[in-house]
Amino acid sequence: MSSDSREVEWQLASTDLSSVRRWLDEHGTIDGLVLAPRSTIKIFDTYFDTDDWRIYRAGYALRIRSESSGKSEATLKSLRSSSTEVADRRELSETLQGIENEAIARSPGPVGTRVHAVSGAHPLQPLFEVHTSRQRYAVHAADDEQPLGEIALDETLISHPHGEPQTRMQRVEVEALTESHIPLQALVNELRQGCSLESTSGSKYAEGLKTVGLAPAPVPEFGPTTIEASMRIDEVAFANLRRYLSEWHRHEPGARFGDDPEELHDLRVAGRRLDAILRQFGSALPQSLVRVRPMLKKVLRSLGDVRDLDVALLELDAFRRDLSESDLKTLEPLKEHLRLERKRARAKMLSVLDSVAVQKDFAKLTLAMAGPPGTATDSAPHAPALSAIPEMIRSRYKKVRKQADRLTPHSPMEAYHAVRGRVKKLRYALEAVAVIFGKPASEMVRVLRRWQERLGRQQDAHVAGQRLQALAATHPRGLPPETLFLMGRLAAHYADRASKARKRHPRAYRKVRGKWQALRSKLNELTPHEAPPTSPAP
Repeated sequence: MSSDSREVEWQLASTDLSSVRRWLDEHGTIDGLVLAPRSTIKIFDTYFDTDDWRIYRAGYALRIRSESSGKSEATLKSLRSSSTEVADRRELSETLQGIENEAIARSPGPVGTRVHAVSGAHPLQPLFEVHTSRQRYAVHAADDEQPLGEIALDETLISHPHGEPQTRMQRVEVEALTESHIPLQALVNELRQGCSLESTSGSKYAEGLKTVGLAPAPVPEFGPTTIEASMRIDEVAFANLRRYLSEWHRHEPGARFGDDPEELHDLRVAGRRLDAILRQFGSALPQSLVRVRPMLKKVLRSLGDVRDLDVALLELDAFRRDLSESDLKTLEPLKEHLRLERKRARAKMLSVLDSVAVQKDFAKLTLAMAGPPGTATDSAPHAPALSAIPEMIRSRYKKVRKQADRLTPHSPMEAYHAVRGRVKKLRYALEAVAVIFGKPASEMVRVLRRWQERLGRQQDAHVAGQRLQALAATHPRGLPPETLFLMGRLAAHYADRASKARKRHPRAYRKVRGKWQALRSKLNELTPHEAPPTSPAP
């Protein structure tokens, strides 16, 4: 049994649960809501995470609960509430079969699959234990036996794993069991006032970490990321590598978790930046680092396959907003097909990320970033940044201009895609050093980003249309004729989007050319000039 829902509850701190219990027993009915005592249960919770806090950094707490009834359940609970007035968090749960750690490791449910995806090769470790005696009261309307919520009086002991109790706490929790929260809010107000209770925002998870003296590790930082004009070119490269490697660690847990497409997008961006720095500054970097590029390419391809399907599903959702009920049902088989494709692509992505070769190369990259810049193999590894970077920017701009000038409204998509690749390389190169060249560089980055986005929308729409055509040509099982017919309308929708994006290209290109003039002047201003030859002495 499994569930994916939202937990909505009010958490109140208490110093005397017995007085709360008496107050509830004396008030069998409050504002038309009936309070029905239920049995007291014993709960044993253990919270887990990896050694590098991957589950926490994905935004969740992992709890495995054992009740006196013998039931064992794993839960992933969001650490962020969508409301400031009440704890409103996503909660995924599933019943476990077997011993705790082994059961979660092999579970195919919504919790087990996500835990396995996030943890990868890192085993789970117990953080702390929570023993709770919970007395419960069902809350329901006078004319309805279906409960609207539950009041729980919790007496809790928190301890180290298999250790002596460290902290005792008493809580009153009121949990909503339906989407109707307003009647419960009035009840909570009465309870708070009648029993002198104070609201608390501290979860048991936060209290548990505090009790056992644990603090989630922050996103790794590998040293200085500041870039200055006086730096050597290898120092500029290392500062950028440290920055983007930290970004990789920031977004990897969320991308592995798999529920937020933007986390995967941000992880892919960090990987692209790492690859771009290794390519652009390769001559000023240790070749042992440059040799990790094939690994990054492999990882980026696997991330890209999932990202393409994320975009396809998002585009499909946008297309569905204007469809009738019958068309929505007709399109459902296509959505399910894309979901299955995404599931397979994610399995491949996780396999690549967890492979020994990828883990080894990332460990090499991490170790190198923790130390000072190494010695490169070229003849001038410690050249000043300003002696090489301006020409690098000029060269990349010339390549963009050369291909972009050839584009016409009738150019093939491949030509536009090639320009997009050049724009991306120029943008990445400029972003790596923009702080050195000030406002002209930041303005250039801004218009390059917009141009790249427009070219990207055209490419995404084209790829999505091509995917639909290829899918229709194979006559896959599970897609009935009426779905294939509707896919034709969707393909036309993509073609229209690509056409509109193409029409915006000339204006975006003109803005880039306009901003280049100021940037070129700045590059010329900061480029070192050779001193004129001195006249021989008379």
